[in-house]
Amino acid sequence: MRGPGRLVTAGLGSCVGVVIYDAEARLAGLAHVMLPGSPSPVTNVPQKYADTAIDWLVREMMRAGASRLRLRAKYAGGAQMFQGVKMEALRIGERNVQAVQKELADRGILVEGTDVGGHQGRTVWFEMPSCLLTVRTARGDMRML
Repeated sequence: MRGPGRLVTAGLGSCVGVVIYDAEARLAGLAHVMLPGSPSPVTNVPQKYADTAIDWLVREMMRAGASRLRLRAKYAGGAQMFQGVKMEALRIGERNVQAVQKELADRGILVEGTDVGGHQGRTVWFEMPSCLLTVRTARGDMRML
């Protein structure tokens, strides 16, 4: 998105909504990350996996005129939707958050806000030019980052 507007993603349970933006260039992009890692480095849906979504989003932002030095991120989601589950394979929310954190850190992208974990789904919307990420839980609680 370039200029004033809103990016929205709903239905974030174990998924993570990641926004990367360049406030000065008034550019922002959003990925709805569903899984921590892609089964292959080449995928038709890079936005689905943390390891490929961040690369895809940065590449698209740079193509649109963003400065790598000004890129910032905010993200939300990663809930543990199955309470009491100890099996690692079902702890997808936690693994998604860890993967997003790692991918952003590996690229030197400063994280300016997060709302992760818990046991409730979320809907998020990001406003440009304010760079405000609003998070609404399934219970109706609101938080602004």
